[in-house]
Amino acid sequence: MSARIAVFASGGGTNLQALLDHFNRPDGPTPARVALVITDRPGIGALERAERAGVPWRVIGVAGRPEEDVVHETLATLEGEGIGFVALAGYLRRVPADVVRAYHGRMTNIHPALLPAFGGKGMYGVRVHRAVLEAGCKVSGATVHLVDEEYDTGPIIAQWPVPVLPGDTPETLGARVLRIEHRLYPAALEALILGVEPNAEALATAFCGCEADAPAPEEIRRALGLD
Repeated sequence: MSARIAVFASGGGTNLQALLDHFNRPDGPTPARVALVITDRPGIGALERAERAGVPWRVIGVAGRPEEDVVHETLATLEGEGIGFVALAGYLRRVPADVVRAYHGRMTNIHPALLPAFGGKGMYGVRVHRAVLEAGCKVSGATVHLVDEEYDTGPIIAQWPVPVLPGDTPETLGARVLRIEHRLYPAALEALILGVEPNAEALATAFCGCEADAPAPEEIRRALGLD
């Protein structure tokens, strides 16, 4: 039986779409399916993507509510749908500690930099890429990590480098990193679900090369031990 994934999102949902394209594709069996989308706000692009994919969704408001109410509603929703894994994909709220503990080792996040650099509270989206450029870095990248009770401090599952090019702006760098996110996140989550160990040699080669063009999905899968 395939594992059931809930994706938490707060915006347009491009990483949600990458997960849907990977796990809910009709052309063959996958080890998991996106079975639920949760957001903290109505009327966002992520919910439109869920609708188009036929995936149930739920808006769980956070602002102005006691945390225990949010915890109760969130856990009841996840348990009611038989969710085994949670993937944060542009979710801009702190997940309550009781929810994190309930999914210990089974909740992931994608961050648009090479953690532990440029992480922490308030570091998301264009803010991260602006900080990378202001620091004069030559390489950035994407990180998939397990979620713990703090911001961006959980164990790292996978990283992939992205070069910072002359003349980059936060927007151009962000677009280059996002292309990697869309390929890295589904593969890293699949590896976690299957309990696969990454190919250390292949990952090291990726960091030595660090090319501007996004790698082929097969290259990332091979580095994560999936092929």
